[in-house]
Amino acid sequence: MPYFTLGGNIMSKYDEAMKLLDEQVGNKDGLITLSTIALEPGANGKSRPAARIVDAYYEDGAFYTVTYATSGKMQQIAQNPEVAVCIIVENFTADGIGENLGWVCDEKNEEMMTKLRTIFAEWYNEANNDEDPNTCLLRIRLTKGLWNDAHKGFRNEIDFVNKTAN
Repeated sequence: MPYFTLGGNIMSKYDEAMKLLDEQVGNKDGLITLSTIALEPGANGKSRPAARIVDAYYEDGAFYTVTYATSGKMQQIAQNPEVAVCIIVENFTADGIGENLGWVCDEKNEEMMTKLRTIFAEWYNEANNDEDPNTCLLRIRLTKGLWNDAHKGFRNEIDFVNKTAN
């Protein structure tokens, strides 16, 4: 595993990539593009992507967002949990697995929902109805990612599963 020194500490490239990701997008409300595979094929009969912008919170290799269980994106994730995300300003793209964690008021979601209601406080109650059991927590567990800034000559591939980066 490649190692380097950052501020006097020896860190792996993976650890440094995780630190950078947390600094850039962690612990705040941020917009990401979430892409899924549409249920209906394209004009050529092949699978086609479906992209949308969602408010998300990043923590520990995963993005979290609140959505509706019967929405198009959740129906698509139920059929094929493979998703992709993009954060344009940070030059970050990633593949991941979308997981419906269930109703936002389910006891198992209490810790994460406390964080999300705080992070999304400005708009959360206007956009969501926690009384509706279809209001659900979506986790996007990242599997592989790429920091890529061609203007700075920077490229860092991240394997979230095997915890490596190069």
